[in-house]
Parts: sequence; structure tokens; C-alpha cells
Amino acid sequence: MPWRSVKGESLKRMVDLELEKLRIEKSAFGPKGRKKKRLIWAVLAAVLAGTLGVLYRLGLLTPAVEVQAVAVQNVYPSQGLTLLNASGYVVADRKAAVASKVTGRLVYVGVEEGSRVHAGQVIARLESREAEAARDRASHNVAAARQNLEQARAELHHAILDYERKKALVEKGTIARSAFDTAEARFKTAQASAAALAAAERAAQAALDEAKVLLDYTNIRAPFDAVVLTKNADIGDIVTPLAATADAKAAVVTVADMESLLVEVDVSESNIAQVRVEQPCEIRLDAFPDARFPGRVHMILPTADRSKASITVKVAFLVRDPRVLPEMSAKAAFLSRPVGAGEEVALRALAAAAVDTRGGREVVFVIEDDLIREVPVKLGRRLGDMVELIEGPGIGQRIATAPLDRLKDGARVVIAKP
Repeated sequence: MPWRSVKGESLKRMVDLELEKLRIEKSAFGPKGRKKKRLIWAVLAAVLAGTLGVLYRLGLLTPAVEVQAVAVQNVYPSQGLTLLNASGYVVADRKAAVASKVTGRLVYVGVEEGSRVHAGQVIARLESREAEAARDRASHNVAAARQNLEQARAELHHAILDYERKKALVEKGTIARSAFDTAEARFKTAQASAAALAAAERAAQAALDEAKVLLDYTNIRAPFDAVVLTKNADIGDIVTPLAATADAKAAVVTVADMESLLVEVDVSESNIAQVRVEQPCEIRLDAFPDARFPGRVHMILPTADRSKASITVKVAFLVRDPRVLPEMSAKAAFLSRPVGAGEEVALRALAAAAVDTRGGREVVFVIEDDLIREVPVKLGRRLGDMVELIEGPGIGQRIATAPLDRLKDGARVVIAKP
């Protein structure tokens, strides 16, 4: 048999065997096969229905509701009394850059930042040898002037006695008139000399007083009871009132009277009619957000800032607090009346718009992750657009405010972006 015929026969048998493997038995389409398939489909349908039911009850098949949200927060009753708010800074009404009236080199500095000083206290001292020498010279000049004056007074006393004696004698005619004239001239000369030396003594004393003042200028003193805010110079620095050179210092320290602290705020010209002197205020500091400081309007400056269209108002603290420091950021709330007793304490509150009535009770909708939880609440007094929360969610919890008619317990929500 030719080789090509043998090879073709083998290939045919292999194809027949592979086709035999792909053949489907007719028994698979019998009654038993169809029944088994229906059972499988029924089980799958039941599982799918149960899964859909669970997902529906969980709210996972309904679209998320977009809601507005607010947080439960601490609210002060005084917020309901606020007519106007303004921002500004804490400033010292009495503040000074302490310097010397003379030029000199610092040899002593006795304070640092935060030091408390009293009026007249020496806080720094300049080199004083030249001033001390000038004082000593003036003192010796005063001593010399006094000695000269004593000598002149002695001569005047002797001249007076001689003048009186010769006057009596000339009236009796016992001495010549020329002798009396000589005594009289001597008396007047001594009198003038004593007056001149008395004036010289006073001038010497004035020069001594001046030297003492110049010497005291080397002692740099606190102008009033204050706290040192900054120290601008140290031992060895040249201090001069004019600070004419780059290395010279004008002020040694800057001090402020902490009892004179107040808040300066800018009030818009359109709102200034709501502000009056002595009006009650409440001061808040960014450094202490949970604290409220009672105050009153101290002054409305009689000029406006044309660039900002505002007027500066000074608000004084009614109670001093050592935590308050100059240059702190502050806000002042101008009130319609003073804060009453019991109104200084913060209350837990939320927006009144977040409260709904369901089943005869007041509820709010707390947002937890992306689900809504209906929580019953007990409310207190109304505080403007806020309401006191006596019982209910805690501080910081997010509460849905709208749309309340589409919310229910367990609903999925997404918070709207501001």
C-alpha cells in the first residue's frame, strides 16, 4: 500500500474519535434533565429575591438623599442680644518706648521681656562718669560762691556800722562832710557786692541742679506701672534720642500698662449708628475661643478711614484677665442690653430648622457615616435661629436640616457641598 494512503487512513480515524467525544447523548434532554434544570433556576430566583429584599430593607437599593447638615455646638445666650459684630486687636491704651534724653553707652539693664516695673523704677543706666564730674564741679562752684558771699556780707556789715557812726557824727558837726561821704560810698559798694555775690551763689546752685538733672538722665526710669513688652538694647549699645547712626538705639525697652488694655475694632460706616458710648459688649479672643469677656464701648474715634470706609471703636474690658495680651486677635459683639445673670454659661444648641415632628414627638436626624438615624430630642429656650438642646445628640454631631420630608430612619444620605 502506498505511504500516502496509510497516512490518510490514520488521520481519518483520529478525526472520527474526536467527533465521538463531542457527541451529546439524547438522554440528557429527557424529562429528568429538564426537571433538574427547573429546580436550579428556582433556587437561584429565591436567593436573588432574598438578597434584593435585604438590600432594600437596608436602603442600599434606593438613591442617597442629598442633605444640608449642621453640627451641635455650644451657644451663648448673649448671641441672641447681638446687634453687630466687628473684628480687631487688643491694644494698650497707655504704651511707651522708654529712651534716654542724653546720648551714652548702656552699662546696666535690669529688666527683660515680661518684667513688671513700677513708676520711677530704674530699668537701665548709661555710662555717667562725665555727668558725675560735671556735678562735682558745679558743687565746688556753689561752695566757692557761698564763701565769697559770706565775705561780702561781713564787709557790708562793717560798712553799715561805719556809715551809721559817721552819719551821727556829721550831724553833730564833729567830722568833716567828706569823711561821711567816703563811708556812704563804701556802704553802697559793699551792699552791691553782696547782692552780686548772692546772685552768683544762686547761679552756681542752679548749675548744680542742672548737673544733677543731667546725671539723673543717665538713669532710665519706668514712666508708669507697666510690663516690659520688648527689650530693644543691651549692655554696650549706644543709646541716643535721635538714633542718628545705624548702630545706635533710640528706645531701650517698650512697656505697656496692662490695666489699660482694650480692643480696637473697625466698624463699617453704614453700621456705626448701632454703636454708642457705654454700650454693653462681649469680647471674644481667638486665643481662648470658649471664653467670653464682658466689655463696654469706651470711645468712638471722631474720624473715619476713607480707604476702608470704617470708623475705629475702642471697647474696654470690664474684668481684667492676665491671659489677655496686647496684639491678640479679638472680636467684639455689640449687645442690645447687658448680659444677665445665668446668661454667661454656654448652652448646647443646634439650628431650629433641623428639628422635625414625627409621631407626636420632636426628633432630629443624626448623620452617621452615610446613614440617617432618627433621634428624639428635648428642647429648651429659643436663641435666635438656634434652639437649646436639653436632651439629644452631643457636641459636634452632624444633624441634617433639609430636606426633612424625604428623610427616615436608616435612609442613605450624602452631605451637599457648600
